[in-house]
Amino acid sequence: MKNTKMSVEAIENGTVIDRIPAGLGLTILRQFKMLHHGEAVTVGFNLPSQTRGSKDIIKISGVTFSEHDANRLALFAPEAVVNLIQDYQVAKKMHLTLPATISEVFRCPNSNCASHFEPVRSRFYVKQHNGETKLKCHFCEKTFDRKSVAEA
Repeated sequence: MKNTKMSVEAIENGTVIDRIPAGLGLTILRQFKMLHHGEAVTVGFNLPSQTRGSKDIIKISGVTFSEHDANRLALFAPEAVVNLIQDYQVAKKMHLTLPATISEVFRCPNSNCASHFEPVRSRFYVKQHNGETKLKCHFCEKTFDRKSVAEA
């Protein structure tokens, strides 16, 4: 018997971030301050996935992501898909690509960086190296792996 029940309620208009690796939904919510967007935010953790076994999903009502906003998510979930919803239908699907720079999401982990003492917006240059994502701080020019920057 086919399961026809949705685990997470549909939204009329907004953005759905699908195919988030299981366990990363909360990290994405925190890092990108998504709880401050839209009318309602719905999150599903460890939902069944035909291709991955399980996944997380985030639905934000009343907010439409630009491609720039969507691609910032590629730092955590490069296989995620961002769906723009209009009248309960998918109006546009965006597959993510890693941005060349990312600003105002992460803080530089270097305690000697000028960004710690000055009221400046963080900015990192994003590079792929041997299959790993590296971020280079615009201010101190030190390079870090994504995980160390995300935890700073």
